[in-house]
Amino acid sequence: MGLEARCTVRFKRRASEGVAQLETEELRFRGDFRLDIPFASVQSVTAAAGTLRVATDAGVAAFELGKAAETWALKIRYPKPVIEKLGVKPGHVISVLGVDDASFLREAKGRAAEVSIGRAKKDSDLIFFGVEKVPELSRLANLCETMKKHGAIWVIWRKGVPALREDDVRGAALRSGLVDVKVVAFSATHSGLKLMIRKADR
Repeated sequence: MGLEARCTVRFKRRASEGVAQLETEELRFRGDFRLDIPFASVQSVTAAAGTLRVATDAGVAAFELGKAAETWALKIRYPKPVIEKLGVKPGHVISVLGVDDASFLREAKGRAAEVSIGRAKKDSDLIFFGVEKVPELSRLANLCETMKKHGAIWVIWRKGVPALREDDVRGAALRSGLVDVKVVAFSATHSGLKLMIRKADR
């Protein structure tokens, strides 16, 4: 996850305490009411006196974030490309299984030293594993054996599918000796959860 904070939000004459989350492509709030603000819908964003104000067609939402307000404003104005949030670096060897996203594949091939598609290459720095059903998560244990000890597996799944939830991915990860360290919006339709071997086991 990018950034998360407990705060008070004011929106359309309503105020609520809850949790704000700054994701790859949107700002979310969960409290007495819910807000989902895609970056693409933001008309302006300002930070002053500890309050982040985000204006959209629906109105202005004010997030009382304290010292973090300016940092959040900058991240909304200048979001990192997804390929950077996924941690793909020059020199990396990455493996891609079950992920059919032309934009991602093009960017990955342009940045990584080697991209193996369809099979997990030994000593991969990163493995991108597309999943549609819970039973497929049983492959995580074997995939661990093909990545570097300090590498990671990104599990990619479609958003809003009741049959496969983020908790399902986390549960399967724990059973395979992995822990989740970050979640991103992989695309407009898919989420990604980053899994790594526990520090004590590396």
